[in-house]
Amino acid sequence: MIYREAGDFKTSYRDDGQTFPIRLDRWGYYAILALAFGIIPFVINDYWANAVLVPFLIYAIAALGLNILTGYAGQVSLGTGGFMAVGAYAVYKLMTAFPDVSIVIHILLAGGITAGVGVLFGLPSLRIKGFYLAVATLAAQFFLVWLFNKVPWFYNYSASGQITAPTRTVFDQAVTGPAATAPAKYLICLVFAFVLAWVARNLTRGSLGRKWMAIRDMDIAAEIIGVNPLRAKLSAFAVSSFFIGIAGALLFAVYLGAAEVGEAFGINKSFLVLFMIIIGGLGSIFGSFAGAAFLVLLPVLLKNFLVGNMGWPTDLAAHIELMIVGALIVTFLIVEPHGLARLWRLAKDKLRLWPFPH
Repeated sequence: MIYREAGDFKTSYRDDGQTFPIRLDRWGYYAILALAFGIIPFVINDYWANAVLVPFLIYAIAALGLNILTGYAGQVSLGTGGFMAVGAYAVYKLMTAFPDVSIVIHILLAGGITAGVGVLFGLPSLRIKGFYLAVATLAAQFFLVWLFNKVPWFYNYSASGQITAPTRTVFDQAVTGPAATAPAKYLICLVFAFVLAWVARNLTRGSLGRKWMAIRDMDIAAEIIGVNPLRAKLSAFAVSSFFIGIAGALLFAVYLGAAEVGEAFGINKSFLVLFMIIIGGLGSIFGSFAGAAFLVLLPVLLKNFLVGNMGWPTDLAAHIELMIVGALIVTFLIVEPHGLARLWRLAKDKLRLWPFPH
């Protein structure tokens, strides 16, 4: 009975257009922020940071970026892994070339470099769409992986072909390298995820977001009413690639510490992020976080249950995980194409009417 708009009066346009119109939603949002920023950093350990929270935050950023491009702008992309590789190799070159500059600046610059690459590979979207655009972005994925493998300059002529993140600090706390602590790695990923989610929410609610959605729904009609398809599509590729580049930089520098492009940023990475937004919900900020949480927690839970409790081999558990993810994707596409975000919205609508049936 307390989950209602009744009694929550709006006295300005700003209040009427807020993201959380119901008071209980706002309280829950602030409680989650207080928990994330005020409690978890003091109790987190290496297992929870490396197995759950850090990868969840990084993949949520990548899912936000892909959701902007695919969910809001309607441009199908299978090159997420390649764009994450651009962010990773960009931040590596910046870290080694300018060791005195803050790692935060390096990560932001890596996102900007990835945005430029994304615009370059987004040019075909002006002439093709749908399946053909997906193939073009898939070609970008393979080309970028080949490029980082074949040009030694990108990995500083290392004999192993790997890139390794040197130790860098923020406020005298190591966030990369072997000296990085779990709270430091968690906090830098949390800050980036919070800020980028706030930026994505405001972009999609503004005029730029409405242009993206107009292009997604019907590009010809959008052009007739004055939306420039060139600017709309390329801006979607730029913003999406910026988010994905930051996710790739964080994945390499903070989470992995060392990476080889074929293993860390292969085609499997592109499909993983795509599955996140399909299960979480296309065109939804919450869906990006829900899909990332689902696909990060699922392997951990299955491994603990099947391997730890039932004693099954690790490779068998990994194959069962793939079967479950595939079945869930097919189920969501058939039963609820809008994913977990739609189910959460339906649950809230039911709760607003409870205990009344209609």
